[in-house]
Amino acid sequence: MKKSEASRITIKDIARELNLSTATISRVLSNHPAISESTKKLVNDKVKEMGFALDPIASSFRSKKTKSIGVICPRIDIDFHSKVISGIEDFAYKQGYQITIFQSQDSYKKEKEIVQMLETSLAAGIIICPALETHRFEHLKKIVKSNIPLVLYDRSTDSLKASKVIINDFEASFNATEHLIQQGCKTLAHISGNKNVDIFNSRIAGFKEALAQHQLPIHEELIKEAKNLTYEEGKVQAEALLKEHIIPDGIVCANDYTAVAALKAFRNKGYTIPDQVAIVGFSNYPISSILEPQISTIEDSAYEMGRVAAKILIQQIEDKDMQALDYQEVVIKTELIIRGSSFRNK
Repeated sequence: MKKSEASRITIKDIARELNLSTATISRVLSNHPAISESTKKLVNDKVKEMGFALDPIASSFRSKKTKSIGVICPRIDIDFHSKVISGIEDFAYKQGYQITIFQSQDSYKKEKEIVQMLETSLAAGIIICPALETHRFEHLKKIVKSNIPLVLYDRSTDSLKASKVIINDFEASFNATEHLIQQGCKTLAHISGNKNVDIFNSRIAGFKEALAQHQLPIHEELIKEAKNLTYEEGKVQAEALLKEHIIPDGIVCANDYTAVAALKAFRNKGYTIPDQVAIVGFSNYPISSILEPQISTIEDSAYEMGRVAAKILIQQIEDKDMQALDYQEVVIKTELIIRGSSFRNK
């Protein structure tokens, strides 16, 4: 066989000749201990016969990539994301990996630039929470197509075949809403996150389903949107609720910052918490346990989400041809923490 012909031989060609999977061929070439000696001999003989040779430059790239993980989060100053990063870093460090943290600032443009940089910088894998502005996922599909392991956390999409570590946002919101109903609330409001993001739509759906199951009215005018879920936005939307012709006696908030804002806005107008207005937040930020009354919230296990995301990614890095490790979806359990902002002594 001519050298020019041999240079075009690929692992797929060898797999086709032997009727084996490309994963098996790859493992033989990397001297994987799980492969039998007879299979190794069969493959190595065919490799010599066909004149196949590993690209030494590509091989060195692969070896350099094995200990570097890129983590892209929307904003590191959000307590949820800092906890996720701690979980990722703790697990990765124990496995001998280092992580580099990037912030997209919830910008689609910046996220794309970071992903493109990681694609060319020998990163072994990427863990990402997509930006609020991200509604197209071609840049992440390219990563998957390039066989770079990818794990999404918190915010996910069905349009992308990649592993995901998430919570059941519908169930968590349903439980928070039902808790307020059980405390006697009959007119409920919801301060939502960005309605262009699936997880916040799931929380709205869980809120509405709890009302429907308890045969309570759904007041669309009492569902407000805080796109970035900041304290300032929460204040604006809480004050908007105070101007409605129907004043809620219970409020489910999409995070604890907006819950704090709602608590202060209603209390400043003379409403007692929780007797006149009961409030539940989301994510168990430290601020939720500092105020008086302390804010009821959803513990979303952010640290565990990060730990599991790192575990899945490293499994895929170290043996990414194993089909059993492809496209896992892990749902992290949440917990409703009941505190003074919602519990009415009966």
